[in-house]
Amino acid sequence: MNKVPDHAVNRLRIWRKSISTRPFLARGGAVPRCEACQLRHAWCACEWRPELKAEAGFCLLMYDSEPMKPSNTGRLIADVLPDTTWAFLWQRTKPHPELLALLADPAWQPYVVFPACEKEPTRLTTEVTLAPGKKPLFILLDGTWPEARKMFNMSPYLDGFPVLAVKPEALSTYGMRVANCDEHLCTAEVAACVLEVAGELEAGQALQLWFNLFSSRYMAGRVSRAPGEDETPLLQALEAIKGEGGELAEVGLRGSDAA
Repeated sequence: MNKVPDHAVNRLRIWRKSISTRPFLARGGAVPRCEACQLRHAWCACEWRPELKAEAGFCLLMYDSEPMKPSNTGRLIADVLPDTTWAFLWQRTKPHPELLALLADPAWQPYVVFPACEKEPTRLTTEVTLAPGKKPLFILLDGTWPEARKMFNMSPYLDGFPVLAVKPEALSTYGMRVANCDEHLCTAEVAACVLEVAGELEAGQALQLWFNLFSSRYMAGRVSRAPGEDETPLLQALEAIKGEGGELAEVGLRGSDAA
């Protein structure tokens, strides 16, 4: 049995399960899975999970049941960047005190990551510009798109922060849930884009590779299709990143798109 990574999303998931009054019945929730990577046992990917450090931080605001879903990709961010990822359940009127303390921490410069800001277009930016001594803290709204819009519009404690709009060149490869349109990326894909915008290229690529492997194997597990040779470039790229001084491998990103 693989050890479950000790990071913010997994701790939140454990706590959320502890307060549940009935079993969680998400799609795929009854399937036996590796507790560490949430993939079916025969498709476990723990061996290739990368773990890095970055200057950028992530604050995940997760809709109520999101930490419980095996398809959740916010967890992948914490897998890769456990030291600088925080996770909280979203509360409209009573945000967690630790969340408010993080947002007010002078070491961080928060950005709400969201594709648009119709009510206050002056808040919208496509660049990360930091004040001296500040590090970027990217606030991700982790849920379905209707839930994310609700969190964005009904969280007054986020109103004072700039809104970072990410416009990736590639469309989403996320097939585990149906988005309203192809341009809508999942949480991990957004985080990978944001890391590159912030100049954290290695962390961004590591996260994209880890997401690609998770997505490919999650979908393969749904139809009982064994991992194939088409994974080889992706696994090699992850091994390179995990190794000391490993080179970044663009082929790993491209090679998994068709999985």
